[in-house]
Amino acid sequence: MIEDFFAGVEGRWPAGRADLHWHILFAPEMTEEHLVAPYREVTHRPGLAPVEARWVHTTVMHGGPVAEYAPGEIDTIVDRVRQECQAIAPIDLTFDRPSPGRVAVECAARPGAPGRRLWELTTRVDREVTGGRFPLTPKSWYPHASIAYGVTGPARANQQSVKALLSDHPGQPVVLRADSISLVAQSHDRQHITWEHLANVRLNGG
Repeated sequence: MIEDFFAGVEGRWPAGRADLHWHILFAPEMTEEHLVAPYREVTHRPGLAPVEARWVHTTVMHGGPVAEYAPGEIDTIVDRVRQECQAIAPIDLTFDRPSPGRVAVECAARPGAPGRRLWELTTRVDREVTGGRFPLTPKSWYPHASIAYGVTGPARANQQSVKALLSDHPGQPVVLRADSISLVAQSHDRQHITWEHLANVRLNGG
């Protein structure tokens, strides 16, 4: 069975609390066309909470509670990340067809190394600015986008059934270009993830 994603994070990220996140985001019309619309038959099933195109994301870093950052810290983090991103080039990520994982239906992406540089950068800057007050996740990074999360309810999604459905479902890998990263104040309600946009940082390097 696909487990409840939100039950798994509730202990470190309770419902309703806004935490700082860096994301790779794509235009909603691109995620709708390539990642969301083709797989509605798969994601709209009992035990799954489908992700709307505007909330599809590739997490780079999950930081601390927004309310616990000291005055000026978030601005300093953005300024430092923006300065270092001047030397980082845009990234073309190939998102594979979705597959059911332990807590979500997700599209794994590649290559990992260019985006891992962004993960290393953002976690280092956050740690340096805050003195390491917050645990940062993930502990290791790979690019992916979840298009449905496992949730608690009267029925649970079955991994084998989802795999069987996907085996007969059309769809191809898609290449999406990441030319920026976004800082957001992100929260969840045990069903969906949403956020308030805080800043956008361009990848300008060659």
